[in-house]
Amino acid sequence: MDDHPEPPTRRLFVALAPPDDAKDELARALQPAYAAYPLLRWNRIADWHITLAFLGELPSAAVPVLRSTLPGAAAAHPAPRLALHGGGHFDGRLLWSGVTGDLDGLHELASAVRELIRAHGLDFRDRPLHPHLTLARSRRDDPTSVPLAAAGLTGFAGRSWPAERLHLVGSNTGRGPGPIRYRDLASWPLAPS
Repeated sequence: MDDHPEPPTRRLFVALAPPDDAKDELARALQPAYAAYPLLRWNRIADWHITLAFLGELPSAAVPVLRSTLPGAAAAHPAPRLALHGGGHFDGRLLWSGVTGDLDGLHELASAVRELIRAHGLDFRDRPLHPHLTLARSRRDDPTSVPLAAAGLTGFAGRSWPAERLHLVGSNTGRGPGPIRYRDLASWPLAPS
């Protein structure tokens, strides 16, 4: 008997992940913010990613479809060369690091992934792509920490790296106590750049 049955739905997205040394570089730059703003809900460094398509809650039956569909999209697109740069926030509640580099290639990859997913009958809300890496979220009673932490990242400029793999990621739904947790369900190599 399976102790962990497959949930009827999964929160899914398709993403790129910076390499560990690029994450470490940003984590070092964040040390003052970690100390100054301990009440922010900081994402785990292992979970940092750049979302290309947020699919939301889909039936678990969508996972095999995506596993068979996404390898072709990955193989058809060259790995964009990217870098993490600066910081900002959405509505004073969500802290992010920006992404620079081959943004045209990144947008082309995201468009191709989204079109392919829709062509296989999976419906999702298509949000505009604003390449970023989410770092933390504020609590409702803390309206100033995120903008102040973002200001502290203004001068950050990370090294560039090729985004070598396309990832299908699942997360818990974020309901209840505790942070959102992400799990890599599968990944595929992008074409050499």
